[in-house]
Amino acid sequence: MYARTDSGTVHGIEGITVAVEVDLANGLPQFDVVGLGGSAVKEARNRVRAALRNSGFQFPLQRITVNLAPADLRKEGSAFDLAIALGILLASGQIPARDVPTLILGELTLEGALRPVPGVLPILLEAKRQGFTQVILPKQNEAEAELVPLTILPAAHLNDAVQLWKQKKRLRGNGGKNIETAYAQVLRQHPDQHNRQPDFADVVGQAAVKRGLEVAAAGFHNVLLIGPPGSGKTLLANCLPTIMPQMSLDESLNVTKIYSIAGQLTNSGGLMTTRPFRAPHHTVTPVALIGGGAHAPRPGECSLAHCGILFLDEMPEFSRHALEVLRQPLESGSVTVARARQVFTYPARFLLVGSMNPCPCGFYGSRDQGECICTPLEIQKYRAKLSGPLLDRIDLHLEVPRVPVKLLQERPQAESSEEIRRRVEVARSIQYERYRHRPAAPFNSAMTGQELRRYAEVDKEGQELLRLAFETLGLSARAHDRIVKVARTIADLAGAERIEAAHVAEAIRYRALDRGVMG
Repeated sequence: MYARTDSGTVHGIEGITVAVEVDLANGLPQFDVVGLGGSAVKEARNRVRAALRNSGFQFPLQRITVNLAPADLRKEGSAFDLAIALGILLASGQIPARDVPTLILGELTLEGALRPVPGVLPILLEAKRQGFTQVILPKQNEAEAELVPLTILPAAHLNDAVQLWKQKKRLRGNGGKNIETAYAQVLRQHPDQHNRQPDFADVVGQAAVKRGLEVAAAGFHNVLLIGPPGSGKTLLANCLPTIMPQMSLDESLNVTKIYSIAGQLTNSGGLMTTRPFRAPHHTVTPVALIGGGAHAPRPGECSLAHCGILFLDEMPEFSRHALEVLRQPLESGSVTVARARQVFTYPARFLLVGSMNPCPCGFYGSRDQGECICTPLEIQKYRAKLSGPLLDRIDLHLEVPRVPVKLLQERPQAESSEEIRRRVEVARSIQYERYRHRPAAPFNSAMTGQELRRYAEVDKEGQELLRLAFETLGLSARAHDRIVKVARTIADLAGAERIEAAHVAEAIRYRALDRGVMG
């Protein structure tokens, strides 16, 4: 007897539907799963056998062959368990055939309960495109599944899934709910998402650094914070999300798909609307940072920070290899993981925020806080962890000085994150309109060479300043273009159509710091 059910898996961040073919033949009892499945797929034989028996069904004592098509695509994970179980029941005549196109996802426990699986959102988006109208899946995945306009049939146990399968009529669903509706609903339910984090009003002093972070948030420019211990670098970095603009629908969907695949989608609303903030420890490996894996590559911290912030506290403490793998995503906004059989590409357009001390002890150049005990060789080795090509990709180098004790005692009223965010959102709205032809990266830091010539016209005085800076500071061509991009953002914050000399001067000041503190 032959039967077919349909399931799905992910490739990169895209979903792929998989045909689960089941054949029962006479012969010695045997259970084979073919179709280039990984360890978890092969182990489905034992889970499915026990789940069927413990749920009151008969397990056929025949030669069972399960094929997962397309057979040349490697498949990982336990999401095929339920589809295989229903396929066996269908082939053995224990349940009737179903004429409604139905996708099946879910992991089975030995007693037949259903466990949630990752990657549901991209799989269902592809299933909808291919004409499926219903999906049976674990109840824990229901919120995520309701982002797609399909009839969602949640089940807690194999017996529940069988009862849903037997229903011939169209069952209750999400009423045509789509991602746009879910996006608006989540925003209504969580309007104060920016207020649940540290506020810039809590940071004493550091007006120049706050201005630099405002520029970074407005144009999505990478930042390096340099200063002695206790000057507020970590607090400032943690305040940055509070002035970032609200994610657009496209950004929210891409981030949700990444977190779904990584198995980290834990919010009850299903759709992520808060920009990610990832802060891995300095012991993180290059693979964990960039993504990958032996057989089933998964998104790394770079991709989990997509459309958000990747904060590397004490950057020189990270391994040089781990830091150097950041070059590609910082330039292209994506990560490509190549394996012998397949190539995976993950989006990774994040705002890099790094922090570091001026030397290993932290007191180099700070006479009033302590005397530096580092040797010149130690300082050189410490700073050499951040290579020239990596620093060249960081647009703003901000010095975070020690806060005077008088300010700490007086604690004058400071500008709140809400006030700064209003200015950032105005500047970002200008960029959304300017780059509406490429909604995936609607900000100044992603400008191409052609867009640079079209949208970043510098006045005569500004061009002269750029020429002097290029010759005096020994800047690279990349640094020259990045200064112009930062100047474009500063002009947007000022509401100026054309880049003026004052905007260029401020952008140069952010780039010139590394020639002083770092050089």
